[in-house]
Parts: sequence; C-alpha cells; structure tokens
Amino acid sequence: MPIPHDPVDAHWRVAPRATFTTDQKDWATRGGSLTAHLRTLGAVSVSVTREAIDMPFADEWRALRIGPRTPCWVREVVLNVDGVPFVAAHSIVPLAESAGVWQAMRSLRTRPLAELLYSDSSVARSALVSRRLTARHPLYRLAAGLFDDAAVHALVARRSVFERYRAPLMVTECMLPALWSRLSSSLRESHREHSRPLEHLVSHSRRPARPEPK
Repeated sequence: MPIPHDPVDAHWRVAPRATFTTDQKDWATRGGSLTAHLRTLGAVSVSVTREAIDMPFADEWRALRIGPRTPCWVREVVLNVDGVPFVAAHSIVPLAESAGVWQAMRSLRTRPLAELLYSDSSVARSALVSRRLTARHPLYRLAAGLFDDAAVHALVARRSVFERYRAPLMVTECMLPALWSRLSSSLRESHREHSRPLEHLVSHSRRPARPEPK
C-alpha cells in the first residue's frame, strides 16, 4: 500500500505547478522507476558522487519523521543517458536504518537504487511530490556543476519516501536541462517523421503532368 502523503512542506506539492511544461509535469508524476523511464531514451549509467554520514536538509527531516540533527546515510549519484547527466539523485536514510533494514543501500556501488526499491513487495512508497529548486536549495547547488547553462535559474525535482518495515528512505531526483533538451529533440524528430509522407505527396502533386502520347 502507498504511504499517505503528509504535506509538511508547502514547497513540495502532489500536483505539479501550473508553470511546469508538459514534459516536466509528466516526468514529475511518473510512477515506477525513473531509471527504467530513462532507459527508454538511451543507455543509462550511474556515477556515484558522494556517500557519507550527514544531516538531513531543512526540508527533509519532517517528511522522514526524524529530528533535524539525526545522523543519516546519504548517497548522491548522477544518472547519465548515453554519457550525458540527466538526473542528480539524493537519497537519505537514518544512519541506524542504513545498518539494518536498508543496509543493502551501502553496498550498491554503481548499481541503481531502483534494484532495491522495486523488487521487494515489503517496500511501500508515498505519493510523489515535486517543486522547483532555486540556488538557495542545497540540491540545486549540488546539481549546478552538471550543466553549463547560466540561463537556468531553477530545476524541477521530485521526491518520495519509501518504507520497509517502517524504516524510511527518501529519494529526491533533480532533473537536469539535458533531459528536457532530449525530449524536445525527440518530439521534433517524431513530428518530422510523421510529416514526411505528406511532404512526399505534396511534392508529387506539384510535378507537371506528363503529356499525353500522340
């Protein structure tokens, strides 16, 4: 059963903001494994950027139902598609649970976390929530080094809490500009493919009629 959503932070919303593009609304609310969705776009690889003991972000501890200074195990990775960073992911679990219920998280190396989350029937998931991240949010600052477009001042992120035997694990996925660029180019290519038969017919209709043989 899904975990009931507790709206503890007004910035994170179940319904995507109206200002999101169609693609952003779609990817912010897609169920299942984000890694699996990315595989429809190309070859996915995982780069681990940090694994360490740390404290939760200011907007995380309430959703995890822990204290603001509870030691946690943090895993941060980049999901690349065809070698290009598409998503920066930040996963956090109370330190005690990382040595117990969620201990497998600490030995994943470059395997995706999805291997743990979607293959175990004892794992429940909360509703997905999303928001825009600006430079004031620490996850934006972590993701900012993965793209060089200075015109991008906000990033779309989504998160949910997974529970296994009441032990929480939060996954936040920050989607990078390269993802939206790939989706836009794929849509343009699709439109070109669909328009080619029509163009072919039009070009043939404009050819001068052959003269009748005498």
